[in-house]
Amino acid sequence: MIVGGFGVGKTTMVGSVSEIRPLSTEETMTQAGVGIDEGASHGKTTTTVAFDFGRISLNEHMVLYLFGAPGQERFWFLWDRLFAGTLGAVVLVDTRRLADSWYSIDRLEHHGTPFIVARNNFGRPEHTLDQVRQALDLSDDVPLIDCDARRRDSGKTVLLTLVNHLFALSSVRETTP
Repeated sequence: MIVGGFGVGKTTMVGSVSEIRPLSTEETMTQAGVGIDEGASHGKTTTTVAFDFGRISLNEHMVLYLFGAPGQERFWFLWDRLFAGTLGAVVLVDTRRLADSWYSIDRLEHHGTPFIVARNNFGRPEHTLDQVRQALDLSDDVPLIDCDARRRDSGKTVLLTLVNHLFALSSVRETTP
């Protein structure tokens, strides 16, 4: 799962790393969303109305299926269904709107879903990684890294960080009596 606030780059990340043509449910924002959606303030003209789907192979035996969740509050009811069976998640954050990340983190913690946080850099970041960790009240065991959702190599690094985090967590569980 790739989650985060509205307009943070979830659709972009799925599209940049997917080895198949991603399924996208991007639709044009209309007047009906005025006062409900924040698109105009972010310069967005489209929005995800269900989810984005992509796939990336880690090797010939391991494949990640990517689901980008919609970021708008009116679509959050979909998240609980998308979390079913999810091994882990990436919380994509925009330092210009850190508060938009709270819901994502809260839902992941509620479901007990392991996650990492990736600061999507839109130009020069407004806050350091330490400031982001502190503002989001992230424990030291939650990986926090930089990324550029537009770049395939950067998105792959984010996903590898998530996989390594999940592997480390499973290794700890196996050694704990």
